[in-house]
Amino acid sequence: MNKRTFFQLLAIPSFLTGQDAAKGVSAFGCMKTLPLSLKQITSWTLYSKNNEVMDVSDLNLTMDDLNKPLPQSILATIERSGYQSTSRIPDVNDNGCYWIENSNDDNSNDFGVIDVTLAIPGLRGQPPEALSVLFSTSTISVTAFGRVVWSCIQKGYSKPEECSFMIHEGKDMVPIIQLSVQKEKVDEIWGGFILQVGEDSIL
Repeated sequence: MNKRTFFQLLAIPSFLTGQDAAKGVSAFGCMKTLPLSLKQITSWTLYSKNNEVMDVSDLNLTMDDLNKPLPQSILATIERSGYQSTSRIPDVNDNGCYWIENSNDDNSNDFGVIDVTLAIPGLRGQPPEALSVLFSTSTISVTAFGRVVWSCIQKGYSKPEECSFMIHEGKDMVPIIQLSVQKEKVDEIWGGFILQVGEDSIL
């Protein structure tokens, strides 16, 4: 069983069959509602997303096993992505920052790199040629005509000399800023890019 297949499987106790299994009832939810002790669970069955049954009773899985966090060695091989807001206003979520944290695979060309795409609404109408990006070990700053107009604190430390950016025109006249951020510790998991939008951001 490869890693991709494993993460697509849903573990449920063997006493759940038929409609319960088809609905994808998780073991964690069942244990909160059913008056059964862990000792009463004698075997487990894995159901794939195609509802194919796989008997894994020989693995001797327990609830404690399922609740354990995944080892760092496995987490480091998973590609993560998500959206964050570029606004300083807490109640505003513009989803202007899309990040991809590449897997920390030695065979990957993006080893230890976070790819970031910024579409900051406040930059609407600014010509891409007038924009630039300044990198430091813990922050990035976006400048327009040489003046800092937006900045943020990163979720981790990076190597500025190995970071790069590209800027081009985007939809509705909002420039697209693409960043390639090389993490200082390649095996560190950031789980995002923006820790905090800078106080000097005027947008």
